[in-house]
Amino acid sequence: MSTTGAVVIGSGNIGSDLMVKIKRLSTRLHVAAMAGIDPASDGLARARRLGVPTTDRGIDGLVEMAEFAAARIIFDATSAGAHRNNAAVAARYGKLMVDLTPAAIGPYVVPAVNLDEHLGATNVNMVTCGGQATIPIVAAVSRVAPVAYAEIVASIASKSAGPGTRANIDEFTETTARGIELIGGAGRGKAVIILNPADPPLVMRDTVFCLIDAAEAVDHDAIDTAVTEMVADVQRYVPGYRLKQPVQFDRVDVPYLPALNRAFSGLRISVFLEVAGAGHYLPDYAGNLDIMTSAALRTGERLAELRGWA
Repeated sequence: MSTTGAVVIGSGNIGSDLMVKIKRLSTRLHVAAMAGIDPASDGLARARRLGVPTTDRGIDGLVEMAEFAAARIIFDATSAGAHRNNAAVAARYGKLMVDLTPAAIGPYVVPAVNLDEHLGATNVNMVTCGGQATIPIVAAVSRVAPVAYAEIVASIASKSAGPGTRANIDEFTETTARGIELIGGAGRGKAVIILNPADPPLVMRDTVFCLIDAAEAVDHDAIDTAVTEMVADVQRYVPGYRLKQPVQFDRVDVPYLPALNRAFSGLRISVFLEVAGAGHYLPDYAGNLDIMTSAALRTGERLAELRGWA
């Protein structure tokens, strides 16, 4: 079976991990080229060692390459600011864009939740690492009972956060919160990211809190089952994704909850997750990279499959 050509823009941690994943794991895609802006970056050096054509002039250099003309998919692993120009170039040349930045120009995609809803889009956004880890859980709970408010806390190893991640902290929180609402189904969403400086580094940890009104009417077993099944769905493309402990249920009664701007009496559901990386480019503590690149690869393969490219 022939494979579809894909180019990766961004030679940092995320782009490099994705490039290695495509080469090692994909039966539908191949890396046609890689673009960066730092001639001395490890990502470009590794790509060259693996036989991947490269340019250090970003997307301007990429469009001049014969490999770009033949490729159908662009994976953008740069930054939210750079993506706006990259998306315009992709549209001009008729390329399908899978966006790993928080720019959110295209519709949000979380493969375990809504991948097949946006198969006709020309630019899809992978939300954020925290979003990929936690939105599936919010969506699972929402399928059982309406979630009035969901809050997530994503803790990632500081060593796994490159310049692009650090430059996009504000976009991370805003995009993840919107994803919690739009894809997860929560009435209100909030996201917090923590860069954990621990040494040795710790794997990605995510905490999800969901508030549901009318606690007595909620089927705890149905929620537990929905969460467990969703975790299994995510594990199909992110093997290091798992529950740290059983789902927790607590009654909450407060006269005023700022997040909802009203009194709240109901159920709080707490879910604790861990995401270990596969070690394709960085050590296993970089689960935040692994879940983003794994989700992007799954999305790119599905888009190519449905278009009959591979």
